[in-house]
Amino acid sequence: MTKPKPANSDPKPKRAQSLLPPSPNAATNLLIADIVVRGASSLFRKGVEKRVVEKTAKDSEQAQHLLDGRSIITTLALYGASKMATKSPVGLGLVAGGLVLKTLYDRGKDRQQRRRKQAE
Repeated sequence: MTKPKPANSDPKPKRAQSLLPPSPNAATNLLIADIVVRGASSLFRKGVEKRVVEKTAKDSEQAQHLLDGRSIITTLALYGASKMATKSPVGLGLVAGGLVLKTLYDRGKDRQQRRRKQAE
């Protein structure tokens, strides 16, 4: 047998008092959270980019050029590819497939250059 609920029971669970949002306005809190998350992800992305370029670039001058030398077209293309990859599984497949093809192409070119140097 179930117990009857009290007449003044609230169907919404009460908020934990230990978590005080910065503002009573939910839209403001969402805006603050969005800015914090975007800022943190941007710092993380830049750190990862710097480490990857430092490990793979031939010298520090090339690394700095790669980090600072992006054009607007490159930035927009990277943004578009990331949006396509996050919107659908098909988009992710296209972007991942393109990256695999680019990697195989780069390795093939590197292998050709090594063979030419060995032949000389």
